[in-house]
Amino acid sequence: MPITVTEKAANEVKRIIAEQQAQGAAPEKLYLRMRVVGGGCSGFQHKLDLDPQVNEKLDEVFECHGIPVVVDKRSLMYLSDVTVDFHDELNRRGFSITNPNAKSTCGCGSSFSM
Repeated sequence: MPITVTEKAANEVKRIIAEQQAQGAAPEKLYLRMRVVGGGCSGFQHKLDLDPQVNEKLDEVFECHGIPVVVDKRSLMYLSDVTVDFHDELNRRGFSITNPNAKSTCGCGSSFSM
């Protein structure tokens, strides 16, 4: 599988989805959408969103620890062997994406080049 979502990250996604659904702010079915967009200091950025839509012609769907992950085919070219993790430490809280194919990253770590 080209994308790995750690169990810790999957549990956080499940928590966020459940929280949004309990507030009535989210549809019954949500996917974790991962994509690569142009921008940032180094040229490309990873994006994670919750998305209720899947385009069967343009998207690939994976299952990781009980969450459906959607990636458009163009982004998939840049996401081979990527790992999505979640950190909940004193100095660091949030999702991180490790992309072994990135040739370099910017100083703040939010963008990369290929």
